Amino acid sequence: MVSDEPWQPQRWEPPQAPSAHWPPPQVPAAPGAEPPQWGPEHPGYVRPPGDPDSFRARLKRFFAPIAALGALLAKFGAILVKIKSLTLLGSMAVSIAAYASLWGWKYAVGFVLLILVHEVGHVIVLRARGIKAGWPVFLPFLGAFVSMQSTPRSVYEEAESALAGPVFGTAGALALGYYAHVQHSDLLMSLAFTGLFLNLFNLLPVLPLDGGRVAGALHPVIWFGGLLVLLVWEIYRPSGIIIVILVLGGFELYRRWKDRGSQASQVYFALQPGQRVKIGTAYLALIAIILLGMHLTYMKRTLS
Repeated sequence: MVSDEPWQPQRWEPPQAPSAHWPPPQVPAAPGAEPPQWGPEHPGYVRPPGDPDSFRARLKRFFAPIAALGALLAKFGAILVKIKSLTLLGSMAVSIAAYASLWGWKYAVGFVLLILVHEVGHVIVLRARGIKAGWPVFLPFLGAFVSMQSTPRSVYEEAESALAGPVFGTAGALALGYYAHVQHSDLLMSLAFTGLFLNLFNLLPVLPLDGGRVAGALHPVIWFGGLLVLLVWEIYRPSGIIIVILVLGGFELYRRWKDRGSQASQVYFALQPGQRVKIGTAYLALIAIILLGMHLTYMKRTLS
């Protein structure tokens, strides 16, 4: 086809030179030799965009669980806000719905009931000590908490009430494990193992976990060691829940450590002879019982 438009000279542009580092230059190889490799061992190598080992990709993988946890909390936290009164049954229902979206409703019901047994232990001992405590309020993916209208009079009472939760929770999980063994139920056995692990995790010496409140009656310096171990764990195995604990624990540790020289703080942390030994013995014995229970309820599974 012939065009009627006048001929226009075209501007010639030289081809663009490749980047200094990417794509790699094509160097002819000698006959029979392997082609030269341009990889990370080369001093001038720059990772291309989209490389799974690039800094941006590693950063994205690090914050992925945090973003997922935030999305789940936003989804089910909105339901909690709409509840006019965060009653025990209302917050339990919301938590069951949240956990059921991941594990199914049977496992979710059992998991929430195990947490309830743990929290009821706190309530019983607090009220026995004359400390006004409300019923537990559940928060999806964060467990539950018990609100207190009054505070413990000493660190010993705080440690005693903190140990009560894992004691009740461990007893409930062991009873469930025995029933699962009698009924030959893998579901109940896995729930028992999870309940024991949950109580063991709660005994980490980090505020605001139960183990952190127990550590105050042993030696406050243990708090720093617990936070350091948890921080190292978060670096190697990122988890949104661990970050929440680190933030809350850091603020609580700073507050307590700042006020350690006050007269009220010295009175609060004063212990009678034998109380520290009693708390420490109960703490270590409970950890040993949980570990034994986890060994008995562990079920080895193979990928199919």
